[in-house]
Amino acid sequence: MPNPQPNIILITTDQQRFDTLPPYAPPFMRTPHLDHLARDGVVFDRAYADCPICVASRITIMTGKYARSHGLPNNGPSTSRVGREGTLPTLLREVGYQTAAIGKMHFTPERARHGFDEMVLPADYYRAMSRSGNPLQPMRHGLGQNELYPTLATVPENMTLTSWIAEQCVEYIQQRRDPTVPFFLWCSFSKPHPPLDPPEPYYSMYRDCDIPKPVCGAWSESEDCPEALKRAREAWSLDLLTPEIIHEARAAYYGLITQIDYNLGRVFAALQDFGKEMFDETLFVFTSDHGEFLGDHHTGAKTFFHESSAHVPFILRLPKSWEERRYGERVKTLTSLADVLPTLVTAAGGQVPEGIDGQDLRAVLRGEIAPRAYLLALASWSHPEPQGAQHLSLTDGRWKYMWYPEGPAEQLFDLETDPQELTDLACDPAYADKKQELKATLIEEERSRGGNYLSGDELVAFPRQGDSTAFRRSNPWPGYHTEHYGADVRH
Repeated sequence: MPNPQPNIILITTDQQRFDTLPPYAPPFMRTPHLDHLARDGVVFDRAYADCPICVASRITIMTGKYARSHGLPNNGPSTSRVGREGTLPTLLREVGYQTAAIGKMHFTPERARHGFDEMVLPADYYRAMSRSGNPLQPMRHGLGQNELYPTLATVPENMTLTSWIAEQCVEYIQQRRDPTVPFFLWCSFSKPHPPLDPPEPYYSMYRDCDIPKPVCGAWSESEDCPEALKRAREAWSLDLLTPEIIHEARAAYYGLITQIDYNLGRVFAALQDFGKEMFDETLFVFTSDHGEFLGDHHTGAKTFFHESSAHVPFILRLPKSWEERRYGERVKTLTSLADVLPTLVTAAGGQVPEGIDGQDLRAVLRGEIAPRAYLLALASWSHPEPQGAQHLSLTDGRWKYMWYPEGPAEQLFDLETDPQELTDLACDPAYADKKQELKATLIEEERSRGGNYLSGDELVAFPRQGDSTAFRRSNPWPGYHTEHYGADVRH
């Protein structure tokens, strides 16, 4: 008998690129548990973070709204845009679910629950480690949260944050949940976000492999490179990293992902300890809050809407007793992190609020609603809007258009023929009509949403700031704050 209210586990990683899972991953990558989840469910090959920044993406998951709608296109305080009403855990609680968040939430203030019954945070791990009296402590290597340099973890595997998050999820499943009601567990890993510090054996696992080299479009080395992107990479001197450092950084990055995958095996086993049926009948979603340039286009981190930064893995695995269950499929449906909320809430028998941007992916797969025609994207930093906007973007799954207010500048890519975004078509007369079509769509969408990023009938624009490369490189180093991570650190 199909369970009308299955247990639900949302698994997220932090800063994981789409091309770290098959068939896009290098052939040497080891992700057996995520590979099985993909074979057991549906993979959405065109899934995106509409605002590739940590807090913005998490608020999108919590509200089902694009950053353009929820109003936080940066790493600002979550409580400025979301409370306890209408959030993913609140909507599930209303239909009888026990809800828990374990791992990185990045809410501000740190203990804001936004509707969760229980939260176990990385800060709890760091405090417990600090108070343990053990001379081995995490992150004593000196690398911070935004540095694209590799190093070895300063604690063994079983003492890392990744292992601790998995252990907390196991304890929740085995000991802390109420077995008389269905549960929703958000299992949120903090890696492979820097510091890139896997423990052994993951640190050495890929160092001697044929690591893919960064892809760098000719546009990224020319005067046509958008000023906002140049400023970001020059402020952190990411464009100065040598091929040798990038090789080692990528090997460490892959190692962190494999460590997460192997630890997921413990979470899956905790379900199977209650019988095969419990694992089979749990509904899973796996995704990441955004990607990581990892040296592509001479930069690192995220924020911009290029494939390395915004394209994320996304797997939906339904309970095996459900007649609608599909498995072993890959679909090209244009998917957003905003789709997590309506997909999970409807699966639990709940009501989805009006005014959200997300779609119920089950209904899309059943053909009951049409897939979205395009996805809107926006990213900013903590500058006054709209001057703080770094880009406004749009994709229909094949074509991608990006508008950079500073300059201004434009980019246009054909993802079908150029999936690595090596050739910017924005200045090619042969694609002028397509560029204007996408730009007009973006303008009309902005107008329908209040026009905050419009100046008259055009997208907002302002001149280049005029700061030099030398000045940018003299900005504060981005990677400090290591040993006191648990004390309300924002990154």
